[in-house]
Amino acid sequence: MFQELHHPLIQHELSLLRHKDCPSPIFRSSVRRVAALMTPYLCADLPTTNTLVTTPLETVEGNCLARPIVLVPILRAGLGFLDGFLDMIPQASVAHIGLKRDESTLQPKTYYSNLPQGIAGSDVILLDPMLATGGSAVEAVRQLRAAGVNSIRFACLVAAPEGVEVLSHACPEVSIFAAALDRCLNEHGYILPGLGDAGDRLFGT
Repeated sequence: MFQELHHPLIQHELSLLRHKDCPSPIFRSSVRRVAALMTPYLCADLPTTNTLVTTPLETVEGNCLARPIVLVPILRAGLGFLDGFLDMIPQASVAHIGLKRDESTLQPKTYYSNLPQGIAGSDVILLDPMLATGGSAVEAVRQLRAAGVNSIRFACLVAAPEGVEVLSHACPEVSIFAAALDRCLNEHGYILPGLGDAGDRLFGT
Protein backbone atom coordinates (compact mmCIF):
# COMPACT_ATOMS: atom_id res chain seq x y z
CA MET A 1 0.00 0.00 0.00
CA PHE A 2 1.21 3.49 -0.88
CA GLN A 3 -0.30 6.58 0.70
CA GLU A 4 0.53 10.19 -0.20
CA LEU A 5 -0.39 12.50 2.67
CA HIS A 6 -2.19 15.65 1.56
CA HIS A 7 -2.55 17.36 4.94
CA PRO A 8 -2.30 21.16 4.44
CA LEU A 9 0.26 21.58 7.23
CA ILE A 10 2.46 18.85 5.76
CA GLN A 11 2.28 20.43 2.31
CA HIS A 12 3.12 23.86 3.76
CA GLU A 13 6.24 22.50 5.46
CA LEU A 14 7.23 20.57 2.33
CA SER A 15 7.16 23.78 0.29
CA LEU A 16 9.61 25.34 2.76
CA LEU A 17 11.86 22.28 2.56
CA ARG A 18 12.00 22.31 -1.22
CA HIS A 19 13.32 25.87 -1.41
CA LYS A 20 17.02 25.88 -2.32
CA ASP A 21 17.77 28.73 0.10
CA CYS A 22 16.24 27.06 3.16
CA PRO A 23 19.09 27.01 5.75
CA SER A 24 19.95 23.84 7.67
CA PRO A 25 18.47 24.94 11.05
CA ILE A 26 15.11 25.73 9.41
CA PHE A 27 15.32 22.57 7.29
CA ARG A 28 15.88 20.42 10.40
CA SER A 29 12.99 21.93 12.35
CA SER A 30 10.66 21.65 9.36
CA VAL A 31 11.53 17.98 8.81
CA ARG A 32 10.81 17.37 12.49
CA ARG A 33 7.37 18.98 12.19
CA VAL A 34 6.52 16.96 9.07
CA ALA A 35 7.52 13.75 10.87
CA ALA A 36 5.27 14.60 13.81
CA LEU A 37 2.37 15.37 11.47
CA MET A 38 2.86 12.08 9.63
CA THR A 39 2.89 9.95 12.78
CA PRO A 40 -0.91 9.61 13.25
CA TYR A 41 -1.26 8.32 9.69
CA LEU A 42 1.39 5.66 10.18
CA CYS A 43 -0.03 4.55 13.52
CA ALA A 44 -3.75 4.64 12.69
CA ASP A 45 -4.11 0.85 12.41
CA LEU A 46 -1.71 -0.29 15.14
CA PRO A 47 -3.28 -3.03 17.26
CA THR A 48 -4.39 -2.19 20.80
CA THR A 49 -5.37 -4.19 23.84
CA ASN A 50 -8.00 -3.44 26.47
CA THR A 51 -6.92 -2.37 29.93
CA LEU A 52 -8.61 -1.09 33.08
CA VAL A 53 -7.70 2.42 34.19
CA THR A 54 -8.48 3.83 37.62
CA THR A 55 -9.36 7.52 37.35
CA PRO A 56 -9.71 9.78 40.43
CA LEU A 57 -13.44 8.92 40.37
CA GLU A 58 -13.90 5.40 39.02
CA THR A 59 -12.50 2.57 36.92
CA VAL A 60 -12.91 2.72 33.16
CA GLU A 61 -11.88 0.53 30.25
CA GLY A 62 -9.07 1.97 28.12
CA ASN A 63 -6.83 0.90 25.26
CA CYS A 64 -3.06 0.55 25.12
CA LEU A 65 -0.74 -0.38 22.28
CA ALA A 66 -0.55 -4.15 21.97
CA ARG A 67 3.10 -4.25 20.90
CA PRO A 68 6.17 -2.07 21.39
CA ILE A 69 7.14 0.34 18.62
CA VAL A 70 10.68 0.49 17.24
CA LEU A 71 11.76 3.40 15.07
CA VAL A 72 14.53 2.53 12.62
CA PRO A 73 16.16 5.49 10.86
CA ILE A 74 18.32 4.65 7.87
CA LEU A 75 21.57 6.51 8.51
CA ARG A 76 22.37 9.22 8.06
CA ALA A 77 19.43 11.22 6.71
CA GLY A 78 16.93 9.15 8.66
CA LEU A 79 18.28 10.67 11.88
CA GLY A 80 16.83 14.04 10.92
CA PHE A 81 13.46 12.38 10.45
CA LEU A 82 13.55 10.65 13.84
CA ASP A 83 12.85 13.36 16.42
CA GLY A 84 9.38 14.24 15.13
CA PHE A 85 8.28 10.64 15.53
CA LEU A 86 9.82 10.48 19.01
CA ASP A 87 7.92 13.65 19.94
CA MET A 88 4.70 11.77 19.24
CA ILE A 89 5.81 8.27 20.38
CA PRO A 90 8.24 8.95 23.26
CA GLN A 91 8.03 5.35 24.49
CA ALA A 92 9.39 3.99 21.19
CA SER A 93 12.78 2.30 21.04
CA VAL A 94 15.29 3.31 18.37
CA ALA A 95 17.40 0.97 16.25
CA HIS A 96 19.75 1.96 13.42
CA ILE A 97 20.66 0.72 9.96
CA GLY A 98 23.53 2.47 8.17
CA LEU A 99 23.45 2.28 4.38
CA LYS A 100 25.54 4.22 1.89
CA ARG A 101 24.69 4.40 -1.80
CA ASP A 102 27.43 3.54 -4.26
CA GLU A 103 27.24 6.50 -6.61
CA SER A 104 28.44 4.45 -9.59
CA THR A 105 26.05 1.50 -9.22
CA LEU A 106 23.37 3.27 -7.09
CA GLN A 107 23.28 0.10 -4.94
CA PRO A 108 23.24 0.28 -1.10
CA LYS A 109 26.12 -0.90 1.05
CA THR A 110 25.65 -1.63 4.75
CA TYR A 111 28.20 -0.02 7.07
CA TYR A 112 26.28 -0.31 10.37
CA SER A 113 23.35 -2.33 11.72
CA ASN A 114 22.13 -2.44 15.31
CA LEU A 115 18.76 -4.13 15.81
CA PRO A 116 17.75 -4.87 19.42
CA GLN A 117 16.84 -8.26 20.84
CA GLY A 118 13.09 -8.80 20.71
CA ILE A 119 12.51 -6.55 17.70
CA ALA A 120 10.63 -9.42 16.02
CA GLY A 121 7.63 -8.81 18.29
CA SER A 122 7.48 -5.07 17.59
CA ASP A 123 5.75 -2.76 15.15
CA VAL A 124 8.61 -1.19 13.19
CA ILE A 125 8.57 2.19 11.47
CA LEU A 126 11.42 2.53 8.99
CA LEU A 127 12.50 6.14 8.42
CA ASP A 128 14.26 7.68 5.42
CA PRO A 129 13.43 11.14 4.07
CA MET A 130 13.95 10.07 0.45
CA LEU A 131 12.62 7.03 -1.42
CA ALA A 132 14.60 7.33 -4.66
CA THR A 133 15.71 4.11 -6.38
CA GLY A 134 14.25 2.02 -3.55
CA GLY A 135 17.46 0.03 -3.08
CA SER A 136 18.21 1.23 0.46
CA ALA A 137 14.64 0.69 1.60
CA VAL A 138 14.55 -2.86 0.21
CA GLU A 139 17.87 -3.70 1.87
CA ALA A 140 16.70 -2.30 5.21
CA VAL A 141 13.48 -4.30 5.00
CA ARG A 142 15.53 -7.41 4.16
CA GLN A 143 17.56 -6.95 7.35
CA LEU A 144 14.42 -6.43 9.43
CA ARG A 145 12.81 -9.54 7.95
CA ALA A 146 15.98 -11.52 8.75
CA ALA A 147 15.58 -10.36 12.36
CA GLY A 148 12.05 -11.80 12.37
CA VAL A 149 10.06 -8.55 12.00
CA ASN A 150 6.65 -8.97 10.35
CA SER A 151 5.09 -5.54 10.93
CA ILE A 152 6.94 -2.84 8.96
CA ARG A 153 5.85 0.62 7.84
CA PHE A 154 8.03 2.92 5.74
CA ALA A 155 7.91 6.72 6.10
CA CYS A 156 9.54 9.25 3.77
CA LEU A 157 9.25 12.91 2.89
CA VAL A 158 9.51 12.58 -0.87
CA ALA A 159 9.17 9.48 -3.05
CA ALA A 160 9.92 8.82 -6.71
CA PRO A 161 7.55 6.54 -8.65
CA GLU A 162 10.51 4.28 -9.46
CA GLY A 163 11.30 3.78 -5.78
CA VAL A 164 7.68 3.13 -4.84
CA GLU A 165 7.45 0.49 -7.57
CA VAL A 166 10.67 -1.23 -6.49
CA LEU A 167 9.78 -1.30 -2.78
CA SER A 168 6.16 -2.32 -3.42
CA HIS A 169 7.22 -5.16 -5.71
CA ALA A 170 9.98 -6.47 -3.44
CA CYS A 171 8.12 -5.94 -0.16
CA PRO A 172 4.35 -5.88 -0.82
CA GLU A 173 3.58 -6.26 2.88
CA VAL A 174 5.25 -2.93 3.73
CA SER A 175 2.96 0.11 3.83
CA ILE A 176 4.61 3.22 2.34
CA PHE A 177 3.73 6.74 3.52
CA ALA A 178 5.08 9.87 1.79
CA ALA A 179 4.49 13.59 2.11
CA ALA A 180 4.81 13.80 -1.69
CA LEU A 181 5.10 11.57 -4.75
CA ASP A 182 7.40 13.43 -7.13
CA ARG A 183 7.82 13.14 -10.91
CA CYS A 184 10.84 10.90 -11.54
CA LEU A 185 14.54 10.22 -10.97
CA ASN A 186 17.29 11.91 -12.98
CA GLU A 187 20.25 10.05 -14.48
CA HIS A 188 22.12 10.29 -11.15
CA GLY A 189 19.29 8.76 -9.13
CA TYR A 190 18.10 12.02 -7.57
CA ILE A 191 14.40 12.76 -7.19
CA LEU A 192 12.89 15.49 -9.40
CA PRO A 193 11.75 18.06 -8.42
CA GLY A 194 12.82 16.75 -5.02
CA LEU A 195 14.59 18.81 -2.39
CA GLY A 196 18.26 17.97 -2.98
CA ASP A 197 20.37 15.73 -0.77
CA ALA A 198 18.38 15.49 2.47
CA GLY A 199 21.40 14.44 4.53
CA ASP A 200 23.53 17.35 3.33
CA ARG A 201 20.72 19.82 3.93
CA LEU A 202 19.90 18.44 7.37
CA PHE A 203 23.46 18.50 8.64
CA GLY A 204 24.95 21.39 6.66
CA THR A 205 27.62 19.27 4.97
